[in-house]
Amino acid sequence: METMYIVAFNSTHNAIKTEKLLQKDDIKATTLPTPREISASCGISIKFEKEDMDRVKTILDENEISYKGLFMIEKLEGGKRSASELN
Repeated sequence: METMYIVAFNSTHNAIKTEKLLQKDDIKATTLPTPREISASCGISIKFEKEDMDRVKTILDENEISYKGLFMIEKLEGGKRSASELN
């Protein structure tokens, strides 16, 4: 996979709650440690598919879930990765 889409959280509770809501809505979501390109601190993030981005944003907003941000992680030459925050 060359590109990943991630929602990062400051709270494990919010990450787990979001994962359950996304799965209930049949959105393919995977919980993973927050990539270093986003934050050096510990944390949990959720990876999702690009085509689900609008629905993920809606679920976060409708359920008033606090999150650090939405990010796109791209694989660069030499195995490095780059993170861009999405609006």
